[in-house]
Amino acid sequence: NEIFAMQKETIKVQVVSDVACPWCYIGKRRLESALEQWQGAPVAVTWHPFQLDPSIPEGGFDRETYLRNKFGERDLSEAMTRITEAGAEEGITFNFGEKWLAVNTLPLHQLLHVAGAEGFKDQLKERFLKAYFDENLHLNDIEVLVKLMQEFGWAAEKTKQVIADDNIAYAVKQEIAHYQQRGVTGVPFFIINDQYGISGAQPVEVFLEAFARVAPVAVVGDVGDSCGVDGVDC
Repeated sequence: NEIFAMQKETIKVQVVSDVACPWCYIGKRRLESALEQWQGAPVAVTWHPFQLDPSIPEGGFDRETYLRNKFGERDLSEAMTRITEAGAEEGITFNFGEKWLAVNTLPLHQLLHVAGAEGFKDQLKERFLKAYFDENLHLNDIEVLVKLMQEFGWAAEKTKQVIADDNIAYAVKQEIAHYQQRGVTGVPFFIINDQYGISGAQPVEVFLEAFARVAPVAVVGDVGDSCGVDGVDC
């Protein structure tokens, strides 16, 4: 029956985000909470790259240098507290300690690109976010990345090859450009069924409302007597 087929249509969610983005981490958690609460049509989530600062050098920036370059001499204590508190509400530990290092995230997106083809992009995204914001691992260190990728069964040589592959880097940059051309200037950004855009780490209710807007009509119980547009049974 076509009506029953409708409710099985998958809602597609494209998430545009960067590893170097605390609100992307928070937004990921809030989306996951919404998915746990959602009782309608199935939802398929795909992750897509973005770079907030592609100009960061290979050596990265320590915390003070990065914040000074990006925000000048502004007092960021209130903003940092807001991020930390919002993270705690979602079970995330943000550790902006002295060992924290801002890195160019292109190599991370290259690894995520291949992980997507192999079916574990979501898990790797989570691992990178925890490594970056909680564990303060230096994600510009090839040996650190090798150890992280070994957790997913990759040999050291494979990790190094993916990072060194200019074709993969180009594919990532093209995908970033695609979403920039679509108007994405900040992340996280969630695109629901190519109909609705959700900017930022919005509350769970915002995701649920968007899902409801694009969801097919759910049918309760068996189909009763009715008239169809083709005149059958009428």
